[in-house]
Parts: sequence; C-alpha cells; structure tokens
Amino acid sequence: MSTSNEKTVWASGGAYEPYVGRWSRLVAREFVEWLAIRPAASWLDVGCGTGALTETILRCASPSQVHGIDPSEGYLALAREQVRDPRARFDVGDARHLSVESPQYDAVVSALVLNFIPDLPAGMAEMARVARPGGIVAGYIWDYAGKMELMRYFWDAAVALKPDDLERDEGRRFPICKPGPLKALFKGAGLKNVEVRSIDVSTSFRDFDDYWTPFLGGQFPAPDYAMSLNEEARAALRERIRAHLPIAEDGSIPLIARAWAARGTR
Repeated sequence: MSTSNEKTVWASGGAYEPYVGRWSRLVAREFVEWLAIRPAASWLDVGCGTGALTETILRCASPSQVHGIDPSEGYLALAREQVRDPRARFDVGDARHLSVESPQYDAVVSALVLNFIPDLPAGMAEMARVARPGGIVAGYIWDYAGKMELMRYFWDAAVALKPDDLERDEGRRFPICKPGPLKALFKGAGLKNVEVRSIDVSTSFRDFDDYWTPFLGGQFPAPDYAMSLNEEARAALRERIRAHLPIAEDGSIPLIARAWAARGTR
C-alpha cells in the first residue's frame, strides 16, 4: 500500500520476491508460531501481497480459511498462482475500509504493511472491528531504523552521499516501526494485552550482485530511490554500499533482518 504522493508503484509481485519477499517468509514462520492460534480458526491477512504470510498460516496453523486482501491486483495475481490451497481466498481490498459487516475472524494479521497504510489509525480500527471478541489482531513491520540491515546499509550510504535526502530514509519516514509507537498504536485501537517483540532472521546474500540487483527493480521506497538517481550517482551509491558491507572471504554477505511484531486481544 502506498500513499498518493509516492512514485512507487505497488504492482509487480515478481519484483517483491527477490527484494524482501524471501526474508518475509522467514519472519512469517516465527510470527505465526508466536501467535499460537488454535487450529480450524478463521484468519484475515490484511495487505497480503504475494501471499507469503497466508502461505505460512496454511502450512503451520491448520486454519479453516485464510482470506487475503490487498489493493494491488499485480500482487494478488502472484498470490493466487503461488497459493493453490482451497482454504485460501484473495480479493482486492483496502485496509481502511474492510468489506466485512460484522466481527468474523479469529485472527486478523498483517505483514510489513502497517507503515504503508495512509490513515493508520483507521486501518487499525478496521482490523480490530472485524476480529471476533477474544480474537487476536497482530502484525509485523521491519526495523527500518535499526537492524533491518539490508535497507540500513542502503540508506546510510545514500544519506552520506546526499544529506538533503535524509527524509527519504525509511528509518525516518516510518516512526511507527519501533516498539514504543507500535505498542501505542495497538492500544489506541482498543486492543487488550498488547505485546511487542523482535523477530530476527539471517539474510545471507551469496555475493554483492545478489544484494544489489533487487534495488534496481524500481519498486518500494529504496529501489525507487536508487532508480531515481542518474547513472553516475547510482554507481557512486553502489560502490559506497559495497565498501561498507561485511563481505566475507568467499564473497557472501551475512546480514540480519529484524522485524517488530505486535499482537493484542479484541
């Protein structure tokens, strides 16, 4: 989901997978295990994207159904292609205006979406509204300002080269992506027993090209920024990042991706 003043086009699921989709799947597994939702529950996946979280729920949580919604038909097309389980359904939808009349889900979840909802309090209120009494509302987001190292190395280099672009750094743009603001958001939606925790996963790149190439996809804030630069500036950014990454002797790059996860009870 993107705000109207961004150039980013949330359309290509194929571009998402090599960028952060592969790492989101690792976080999703630990997230679903943490929630420990009973078998045969009904789930709503808000901002389901290419179906990474839905697929994990189906594999690990034995749900009766998972309904995924997303505003991007491009993402949904890939989700439908990748997730063939009859318990899953994917529809176009807006987190701020869920087309559900009454509470009907045991678990309402979102993966890497909350910071992109233009009116986040409205989105959280909707997520809480459609959860059954006693149901769980939960989500996770990247720790942009800290240990989401894939993006942290990128933005540290970008801002070092062009200090005027500081406000484009996702660590500054998305202040909700920290434990305190995230917990306050869930409590503000009227949820009880709110908990926040970190989920760290290893993100190892086989070489620098494996790290850098996804930034040339032209979608999402960091790749959009990279492709907005002229060729000379983009080359300078690439080399500055390369100089600061912890590249091992075999050329691989071991990084960490941290997500902040939150859950509350309706």
